[in-house]
Amino acid sequence: MENRDEDVRVGANKYRENQPIGTAAQSQDNDAKDYKEAPSAPLFEHGELSSWSFYRAGIAEFVATFLFLYITVLTVMGVNKSSNKCSSVGVQGIAWAFGGMIFALVYCTAGISGGHINPAVTFGLFLARKLSLTRTLFYIIMQCLGAICGAAVVKGFQPHQYERLGGGANTLNKGYSIGDGLGAEIVGTFVLVYTVFSATDAKRNARDSHVPVSLNKNVNSLIYHPFY
Repeated sequence: MENRDEDVRVGANKYRENQPIGTAAQSQDNDAKDYKEAPSAPLFEHGELSSWSFYRAGIAEFVATFLFLYITVLTVMGVNKSSNKCSSVGVQGIAWAFGGMIFALVYCTAGISGGHINPAVTFGLFLARKLSLTRTLFYIIMQCLGAICGAAVVKGFQPHQYERLGGGANTLNKGYSIGDGLGAEIVGTFVLVYTVFSATDAKRNARDSHVPVSLNKNVNSLIYHPFY
C-alpha cells in the first residue's frame, strides 16, 4: 500500500486503484484536472457596457442571424414554389442550407461572440451561468433584429412570392395537432442546446464545435420534415 501511495505521489501512477479509469476529468483532485472550468458569469456585468468587444459580439450575432435567415428563407421559398420537388433542391437541400449556414457562421463568429445565432442557445448558456444577464439580453435583442432584417430583405426582393408562400414559415401538415408541433419544437430545441453544451464542454480539447452543431441542424431539419 505504501509503495502504491508513493507511486501516486511522484506521478508514476496518477490515479489510485479506486479511481475510475479515464482522463483527469474524472479525478476528484482539481489540481489533477487537465482542463479548467470557466468561472460562473455574474448576473450583472456593468463593465461590459463600456467594452468594445461587448458591442462587437452583438454585431456578430446580428450579422450571423441576418445571413442565416436570408439564405434559409430564400431556400425554403424556392422549394415551396416549385410544382415538382425534383426540380428544386428539395428537403435535403433545405437541410444542407440550414446545416451549411450554421457551419460557416458558427465558425466565423465563435471567436467573437461564441456563435450562438439562436436565442434558445443564449438563454441556455445564461441558465448555466456562462453569460451575464446583460450580455444575454443584448444577444437576444441583436439576434431578433438580425432575423427581422434578414426576412425583411427577402420580402423586399420578392414581395409577391413572400406573401404567397408565407415567408417560408412552417405550417403543420394534416394529421398533426398543435401539440405535436410544439412537442417536436421542444425536443428539437433541447437536442440543439444539448449539442452546443457538449461541443463546448471544457473537457474537450478540439476547437471544432461548429461541426456537431451544424450536423445537428442538418439532421433536425430532416427528422422533423414530416411535421411541416
